[in-house]
Amino acid sequence: MREAKILRKTAETDIELHLNLDSKKHGDIKSGNAFLDHMLNLFQSHAGIELALVCKGDTEIDFHHSMEDIAIVFGSALNQALGDKKGIERFGFYFAPMDESLARAALDFSGRSAYVLRGSMPAKIGDMELSLWEHFFKSLAENAKMNLHLELLYGQDGHHCMEAIFKAFARAVAMAIGKGKNADEIPSTKGTLS
Repeated sequence: MREAKILRKTAETDIELHLNLDSKKHGDIKSGNAFLDHMLNLFQSHAGIELALVCKGDTEIDFHHSMEDIAIVFGSALNQALGDKKGIERFGFYFAPMDESLARAALDFSGRSAYVLRGSMPAKIGDMELSLWEHFFKSLAENAKMNLHLELLYGQDGHHCMEAIFKAFARAVAMAIGKGKNADEIPSTKGTLS
């Protein structure tokens, strides 16, 4: 089973995350923010993986530390669960509509970090500033060691915009972690994806 369990405790957050790429069981998610819980729940559903998370953070200040540390742990778990990446598809891409919104995600579990977010979105999504969501995906990409390109092609409602992005991202992850053409090989001419 491709899975990872990561514990991270700092002066700002206390996080436990379990990720299983080969289980379709629905894990419990308690991030400390209901909208992020909603996004991570639909992520695990559309990616076809199990994700369980408990975060206790200094939310009396704001949600920045929790958001960043959850992304760090989530990205690290993806990287750990994929191991040497032998036999995976490696690349994933998807378009996802959500009512009036349309998003696109493309990613590569290359072992290198790159992150791009394009598109005009509301300044506040859920109860968090857009900058927090941008920071979430950037930290996730860095720690998963992946190239992650997200684009909101159009949309007006902030909830719908972010839901389209998370669904596109989830389906792109599902494609990338799936079986590639050569099950016994690392999908790289270099022979490594680290």
